[in-house]
Amino acid sequence: MKDFDKEERVEKAIKNFMSGYNCAQSVFLAYYDLFGLDFEVAKSVSVSFGGGMARMREVCGTVSAMAMLAGFKYPVADPSDQEARTRNYAAVQSLAGAFKDRFGTIICRELLPAAEAAKQNPSPSLRTAEYYAKRPCARYVEASARLIGEELKKNI
Repeated sequence: MKDFDKEERVEKAIKNFMSGYNCAQSVFLAYYDLFGLDFEVAKSVSVSFGGGMARMREVCGTVSAMAMLAGFKYPVADPSDQEARTRNYAAVQSLAGAFKDRFGTIICRELLPAAEAAKQNPSPSLRTAEYYAKRPCARYVEASARLIGEELKKNI
């Protein structure tokens, strides 16, 4: 993997979110190119994780994006490779733990204001100035982009 400027990637993740990508896509698309992925594939593979997985308000999409990226950093090519699997799981647990330490939870519905957390229908909210003003999600995008950036920079 090539070296990169973490803060540029964090800014890219925030810009992604502010331009309409969901939380998971925003983080994933800030780093996808480091692994030689196609942009359209990266958008497609990460889209379903927004809103705590398809707006079900489960695990925050930014945490899911960190887990997906950790899978590229710490792949498990052989399913019987316990050492590789342990390395991957340890990285994901560490990332999720750091997020939880900062925000108190990794669960989307617990991170959102109550009125927003209650909205679980599949229709995404329109991205308006009001949407961005009342949503804390940009903070989570920024934090997750920074956390995964630090992880990805290890041993480059």
